[in-house]
Amino acid sequence: MSIQNQLITAGRRLVDMGLSPGATGNLSLRDGDSFLITGTGASLGHLTEADLARVSLTGVHLGGAPASKETPLHAGFYRRGEEHQAIVHLHSPQAVALSCRTTWSEDNAVPPLTPYFVMRVGQTPLLPYRHPGDAGLGEDIRSARGPFRAALLANHGSVVSGKDLDDAVERAAELEEACRIALLTENSPRRELTPVQIRELAERWNSPWTHSPVD
Repeated sequence: MSIQNQLITAGRRLVDMGLSPGATGNLSLRDGDSFLITGTGASLGHLTEADLARVSLTGVHLGGAPASKETPLHAGFYRRGEEHQAIVHLHSPQAVALSCRTTWSEDNAVPPLTPYFVMRVGQTPLLPYRHPGDAGLGEDIRSARGPFRAALLANHGSVVSGKDLDDAVERAAELEEACRIALLTENSPRRELTPVQIRELAERWNSPWTHSPVD
């Protein structure tokens, strides 16, 4: 499947999963020393090849549609390393809601309540608020400490990377579920995974996790 069709298919999947309300969210896929990204204002459920832009890894528009204003966010993730091959940025309801809350720890916005979150997503920092499209979002992602492949943007939403688009989409869905569970349980005593359990899961599934409140 062509890169263009991969993006079109992924956009429809995200809408069908209820993760892209309205005409929100954007996707990209790395292609050598550049990446294809959805254009500004494009609806993920109705993408065509004309809705895609080609951008350099430093964020320079190379052709196609006007690129999403969130291009710096994607470029920042790609510049962290070649393991980041696809990016999904969403304003999905549960992730947005949790991004408006205080964080579980300094390095992780989401509490470790299920093994699936630790295995499939891993450490998810909360990055400081900037208005949508602010070029500083890219630098925040690029320079954030520790390994991670997902982050919440304060009062904004989520950004997730993957080894390919399917990986990034599935990780975005798992993050949304982890945020939902965190919100459902926040007003009750809850049992989190222990540091030992987290470490075992992270090591077995090669998932980034470098900090726990009690270790």
